[in-house]
Order: sequence, then C-alpha cells, then structure tokens
Amino acid sequence: MIKYDMFRKMRNAAMLVLIISVLFIGTFASGAEYANPDLLADVKMVADNIGKPDWVVIDCRDEHAYAGGHIPGAINLGGACGKVLRDATLRARKTEDLEKMLGNAGVSMDRHVVVYADAKLITSASVAFWVLEQLGHDKVHFLNGGIEAWKDAGKSLDKTEMNPTPAAFKAKVIKSRTASTEEMVKIAKGEVKDVNVIDSRTEKEHAGSDIRALRGGHIPNTTTNVSHVKTYDVQTGKIHTMDDLETLFGKLDRNKRTIAYCQTGTRSTLIYLELRLMGFKTPANYDDSWIVYGSNVNYPAANENWYDFVKANEAIKAVEELKKEIEELKKK
Repeated sequence: MIKYDMFRKMRNAAMLVLIISVLFIGTFASGAEYANPDLLADVKMVADNIGKPDWVVIDCRDEHAYAGGHIPGAINLGGACGKVLRDATLRARKTEDLEKMLGNAGVSMDRHVVVYADAKLITSASVAFWVLEQLGHDKVHFLNGGIEAWKDAGKSLDKTEMNPTPAAFKAKVIKSRTASTEEMVKIAKGEVKDVNVIDSRTEKEHAGSDIRALRGGHIPNTTTNVSHVKTYDVQTGKIHTMDDLETLFGKLDRNKRTIAYCQTGTRSTLIYLELRLMGFKTPANYDDSWIVYGSNVNYPAANENWYDFVKANEAIKAVEELKKEIEELKKK
C-alpha cells in the first residue's frame, strides 16, 4: 500500500511537470501579444474593409510611388506623409492646416484610417500615425509590412488616382502626445523627473560624433538610446514582435511618461507607435527634437561636440575644385 501511494504521488508529480512544460512551451512558441494589437493592421483587415464608407486608407509614399501602383482605393495626400503633414521646419503643421488637409482627403474622426508606406519610408507612415493620434483620432491603424506585405500576399495594385469626397475633420488635440522643448529642457536640468526619455537616433549621433545640428550630443537625463532601425525588419518593414520590443524597452516603467526624440521628430514617431503597441500609458513624440534642441546653445547637452565649420568649408572647397578639374578634362 505504501509503495502504491508513493508510485501514485510520483505519477501525479510527473503529470504536473508535463502539463506545466506543455503550457510553458506553448506560451514560448506563440510569444507575447502586443498590449494594443488593434493599432496594427494586416493585409486581411485592409482587404476586408477597404471601400467601406467608414474606412480610409492613406498611401504615405510620395506621389510618384503612388502613381506607380498602390493598394486599390487608397488615397495620397499629394506627397509623402512625412513631408506634407509637416511645415518647412520639419514640424507638424498647425492644427487648422491639418484639419483642412485631412478633411479634403475625406478623413473624419468617425472613420477608421489605415496608413501605410514601404520599408524604406516606414517613418513616413508612422509620422501620419502620430499626427492623427495627437489630433485626437482614436481609430488609426498602421499596416504592418506596408505595401510589401500587400504584394507578398498576392494582392493586386491599382494606378487609378482616387479623388475622395471631402469630409469635416475637427481635431480634439491630445497635448500629452507631444513633448515641448520647454519640457525637455526641464528634464535635462533635472527639474522634471520620473520620465523615460528615448533617443531613437544612431549611436554616433547620441555620442556626439555624428553632428547634424549646431552641436552634437544628446539631451541630458536621456534614459536609453535605441536606434529606430533596431525596432523593425528593415527588409520587410514589419515591426518587431512584442518579445523583441521587450528586449529593447522592457526595463522601462510603462506607467511613467515616456518621450521619444531623434533629429527632426520623424524616426521617433516609429518609437511612439511601438510604445503604444506595448501599452505605455503616456507616450509622446518630441517634435522639435535635436535639430532645434541641439542648435540652441543655452540648452544643456551631454557629450557636447561642436560642428566643425572649418572642416566643412574645406570639404566644400575640395568638392568645388574637383568639379573644376572634371570640367577641364571634359574640354580636352
């Protein structure tokens, strides 16, 4: 009897270990799901809904790429979203200008909006995603994999230019989704704490050796430097899985305000999208970014390195001399 009870206990323990192992392996194989998966659209979602009166699909590539073939029914805003939705200073246009542009394109607050581009112009689509969300639109979707995913699924392209019926677009701006330079200066000085700050530029830009403003370097009290190219597959344009994003941003407190920045507030919109996917409560994009911050000498900077105008002028002079030599050779 004692031997039977011992055997039964060992059997039950083995069964328990087996069940736990199966559950663990199943979970590991499937991977974690995004906290907000509906923000990403797949080909089926687009194919099932395009053409419906309450859906709009925006091709965020430039007008030439759009004319060369786009998802049937998709509209174009007259150029790449990363440009047309921004002004000459590379910052988001004024709210009233965006309302007019989006309204003329048939976009309204009660219609679902899908934005897409291609792998090379992925940030053009993420700019549109962030712009719409900061305007208060709550039905924006990002086509994961863009037009490549559409073509890989065997779907056809169309070259017909769409002329949508204008709609009324009235923004309900969510200010927390945009970080101001004033806020970033306070963070840099340590006056505002308990904030996650992500530099989505390259390591060289962060270190100050790649200078793209008056100064090189980064904003003091930046929490982490994660180049945007590490967050998606550069060949397919697909956002990395939740598990992969966890390796990059998992140590950050999702309950804290989290701000992404880059050079012009473009690359950082992709990080904003990914933070939303992961369930960060108050993510924001610093639209001014380093091009503004790094060019104001009154703002504190870490790894500060000044732009070498002498070296730049020498390089320009060398190029001009080379051009003259080429012209002389052509004459001979």
